[in-house]
Amino acid sequence: MSPTTLPAPPEQGHVTFLGAGPGDPGLLTLRAVEALANADVLVAEHDVLDVVRTHARQGVAEVHTDTDTSASSTPGTGTPQLTVVDGASTTAAVPANRDAAHLVMEAARGGKRVVRAVSGDPGLDAYAAEEMLACASAGVPFEVVPGVATAVGVPAYAGVPLRDAQGTDVRFVDARTASDRCWTEVGASDGTVVVSTTLDSVAAAAGELVSAGRKPDTPLTVTVAGTTTRQRTWTATLGTIAQTLKQAKVLPSPEGARPVIAVVGERSAAAQRDRLAWFESKPLFGWKVLVPRTKEQAASLSDQLRSYGAVPHEVPTIAVEPPRTPQQMERAVKGLVTGRYEWIAFTSVNAVKAVREKFEEYGLDARAFAGIKVAAVGEQTAKALIAFGVKPDLVPSGEQSAAGLLEDWPPYDPVFDPIDRVFLPRADIATETLVAGLIELGWEVDDVTAYRTVRASPPPAETREAIKGGGFDAVLFTSSSTVRNLVGIAGKPHNVTVIACIGPATAKTAEEHGLRVDVMAPEPSVHKLAEALADFGARRRLAALEAGDPVTRPSERRPGARRRRSTT
Repeated sequence: MSPTTLPAPPEQGHVTFLGAGPGDPGLLTLRAVEALANADVLVAEHDVLDVVRTHARQGVAEVHTDTDTSASSTPGTGTPQLTVVDGASTTAAVPANRDAAHLVMEAARGGKRVVRAVSGDPGLDAYAAEEMLACASAGVPFEVVPGVATAVGVPAYAGVPLRDAQGTDVRFVDARTASDRCWTEVGASDGTVVVSTTLDSVAAAAGELVSAGRKPDTPLTVTVAGTTTRQRTWTATLGTIAQTLKQAKVLPSPEGARPVIAVVGERSAAAQRDRLAWFESKPLFGWKVLVPRTKEQAASLSDQLRSYGAVPHEVPTIAVEPPRTPQQMERAVKGLVTGRYEWIAFTSVNAVKAVREKFEEYGLDARAFAGIKVAAVGEQTAKALIAFGVKPDLVPSGEQSAAGLLEDWPPYDPVFDPIDRVFLPRADIATETLVAGLIELGWEVDDVTAYRTVRASPPPAETREAIKGGGFDAVLFTSSSTVRNLVGIAGKPHNVTVIACIGPATAKTAEEHGLRVDVMAPEPSVHKLAEALADFGARRRLAALEAGDPVTRPSERRPGARRRRSTT
């Protein structure tokens, strides 16, 4: 009897219930980042997807689980409006009667690794608990990755400690589902109460606590958009919070339905918050900063701006294209392989990319650099080389520029240098500083156009309007060409926008275009430029506090800004 070949069983999928935290992507755990990097499918609400998708791999499918509340007056209920978005950003409708739990289990049964992400911590999410039970009943394997609970993370970012050295009792209340008995119990205690509610329901929750026995003069803080750069916190008492929000002109408005965290207690509010509000006191907190670079080029700069509390917005002003005559580049790469050069000098990330693409075209890799000394103009270029598998031999010890590179470049020595030639792949509009300096040091230079820089396409109309209308708080100009190109494709920034320039030449170009230069880097480095802007923001904030004025962003000073903000 011949053996029978049985069909292989389908690959078993897996579900990870993941806590995305209160809103700051930096609060995701290492385990969460690992799970996201391996996911085939992401299932979450829109706001949560915005937090987690950065760590997902390219091509992951997204399932939006936002709900339609028109069928019910209770937030978070109603008919799920589910949309599937694949890695190519195409969209397909999903029948409304198939809820998130069914979609999660279907994907897992099909062998997919599914991440079901929820705001805060999944252990505190009733819907996540129901979906876990559904997976368990269906035999679908799952795991839980905890996240920072919103009720804990938001007060921490607002500078409101929940417990002191005396061991204050802390109670958590969801005002949307709290019973009369619950209010009575927390009202009778003298500990800290953390209330999850909405902006337009804060006063009602305060009234419930007063009715249950809390004193009207009990301090309270209310935080909206906690842990994000849109965070805003008000300090008041149970008896004055309604008036405080009215004076702040946030109620009544469409913002009223936004979730907030209120912290009530004698030991957890106003006096301590004045000293502990670390997040909202960052030098560029909430500033919308225009970075005229591509997302890839601006990655580390944007991260630095975020560390200061800013919201970077990348707008490329330059597009990179191949050289019109590629033969020169082809000859140089062949010469690199045959031993024509002693050195190769990279003056930009784009130059690294251009050489790498030419290598791939010829089937070469980083091993072709064996025996050749490699120089990089700065840290970002060095990182691009290391990602290619090449560790540079020379990076400027001081200023990260062509001049800084020349400061450390050794002169040609016929005794120690068997070859006297340098390969310099660069842009078509690059300056002659490095070429002239190398020749002066005794080197022969093959100055090769590796790529062309052309003006990028205009940004979307909304971005152009924000630039011209004062919607940005600051713009960082990293070269004269970024000034000319931004003005050319989007218009001149509004006069309330803080203009920061990387050096005197860039500042001069900005002034020639009618711009007032407010900040200049102490040395030609994008990171020093960001530091200088942060110093400017810190001084501006301190001046407002010393004068007893409210701390505002530059964009809030444009005509009509306050009126428009109060109605959005």
